[in-house]
Amino acid sequence: MSEDDSIPRIGQVVRIMQGREAGQYMVVIQVIDDRYVLLADGEKRKYDRPKKKNLHHIEVMDFTSPEVQNSLLETGRVTNGKLRFALTKFVGEIVTDLKKGDQHDGERRCN
Repeated sequence: MSEDDSIPRIGQVVRIMQGREAGQYMVVIQVIDDRYVLLADGEKRKYDRPKKKNLHHIEVMDFTSPEVQNSLLETGRVTNGKLRFALTKFVGEIVTDLKKGDQHDGERRCN
């Protein structure tokens, strides 16, 4: 894996691995440098008060919200509603599929 693969892109969903918000999902709203990013979820962490997070303390998910990405690249801002929408869409599609897969595997092992 190259250096560029480990740095998340704007609009990409990440899972926080360390700290008070561990286990929660947030969206990257700015890449500060090769070590830090700014994260927001539109609910507890609004766009106006993002969380600065070390890249070593997050797990990058394979999901980028085009709505958030386009809004940030075109206007430099994004609404908290779009952030909440992106995370709801991610949790609804990706996380639910993962949980279904885990339950299915568990059923096979029990039989």
